[in-house]
Amino acid sequence: MFVTSGIAALPDEAQGRILHQVASFDAFTENDDPYGEHDFGSFEFGRKTIFWKIDCYDRHLRYASPDPANPAVTTRVLTVMLAEEY
Repeated sequence: MFVTSGIAALPDEAQGRILHQVASFDAFTENDDPYGEHDFGSFEFGRKTIFWKIDCYDRHLRYASPDPANPAVTTRVLTVMLAEEY
């Protein structure tokens, strides 16, 4: 998991609440999840919009995974960011 500098600059309590919202996120819609992969979400936190996304890389974190469904060749990376950092 990675957080961007904008998230890291927030107070620890805010970061914890944001990460809790990411972990419990279930508001997927066809607009932001058209393929049903549940790999992106956004929500409002105070006056900020938070984005999170999951990318599937090869085991060395250099390239896209050759088979995202196969955990033997895939490393999933969760990134949490302020929308303005996208």
